[in-house]
Amino acid sequence: MIQNKDDLAKIITAESGKPLKEAQGEVVYAALFLEWFSEEARRIYGDVIHTPARDRRALVLKQPVGVAAVITPWNFPSAMITRKVGAALAAGCTVVVKPAEHTPFSALALAELANQAGIPPGVYNVIPCSRKKAKEVGEALCTDPLVSKISFTGSTATGKILLHHVAGSVKRVSMELGGHAPFIVFDSANVDQAVAGAMASKFRNSGQTCVCSNRFLVQRGIHDSFVKKFAEAIKTNLHVGNGFEERTTQGPLIDEKAVEKVEKHVSDAVSKGATVVTGGKRHQLGKNFFEPTLLSNVTRDMLCSHEETFGPLAPVIKFDTEDEAVAIANAADVGLAGYFYSQDPAQIWRVAERLEVGMVGVNEGLISSVECPFGGVKQSGLGREGSKYGIDEYLELKYVCFGGL
Repeated sequence: MIQNKDDLAKIITAESGKPLKEAQGEVVYAALFLEWFSEEARRIYGDVIHTPARDRRALVLKQPVGVAAVITPWNFPSAMITRKVGAALAAGCTVVVKPAEHTPFSALALAELANQAGIPPGVYNVIPCSRKKAKEVGEALCTDPLVSKISFTGSTATGKILLHHVAGSVKRVSMELGGHAPFIVFDSANVDQAVAGAMASKFRNSGQTCVCSNRFLVQRGIHDSFVKKFAEAIKTNLHVGNGFEERTTQGPLIDEKAVEKVEKHVSDAVSKGATVVTGGKRHQLGKNFFEPTLLSNVTRDMLCSHEETFGPLAPVIKFDTEDEAVAIANAADVGLAGYFYSQDPAQIWRVAERLEVGMVGVNEGLISSVECPFGGVKQSGLGREGSKYGIDEYLELKYVCFGGL
């Protein structure tokens, strides 16, 4: 992958619109999962357990779960594959990858590279399909008795459908589903740091990541200063355009439906009293381009406050107390990532522990790392990916009792 990183990045940009610099970053990140799990493969440890019986010994073995079906999204067409496939291969499982209909070429390119790297035929398999056939293919993977494990990254709604299919044969499942990440800025925060974190967290991949900040909760004392500086940063640093152009930081959204959702969230908020600070409409480039948008005077009854936007929209809600901010943050039925900025050590401990999410960024807007466990709580999914914990998703424990000793 590293030898071919420029070509892989061009494929990602061509099929998803992601700016080339981001695509290059994704390829390196994707390759790091393969490196990480290749190293973790030698650390699949078992156990010897001492029992009260003098003539027995007990062992615990870890064995590969079997064939793993991997269903991946379009927003990270390389990294979402290697994060799953790296762990599966390291555990000793063969894989069948069904890439998103929008982005099949990255998965096929990885298949070619797997072949060149010496992965035996039939170990890494790819089944691209049309949008029309996606449900049928997903159901076939979930119900086939030869498949022992399903790993899915995508929407919560689709995850529930797949869980329903899997229930019939009780397969092992990991799911990384939708998020609705809060980004809380307390009065004690360093505003410039918070704005930099907000920019990184919100506008990467034009707001199309599952850990993107979706709701900005800003304490009254710092609110106006944060909104002003955030708006200036958006106007100065973000450039919408073709992903292959060097100046571009914001590519197009994935399709017309995605643009319509952002439009719907903006118009709903404005109709209920929100103010457009900057952006707010389709970009002059047309088609799937949308202006990076900042809204203030946002309230909890607006769609953008309780639905994941998955686009370049930053709604700001003003709050007064820590308890109020945590209550708003935890009101969602999903809990993938959460972020907050504070310089108060006691508050940092309190809020980090109280946020109902699987991952917390404290004074940090970018939290993904191959060494750390990625996943959520509530309806954001099951299991963890990456880290030393990620390989366990593809292993079964077997207890062996030796008697008559």
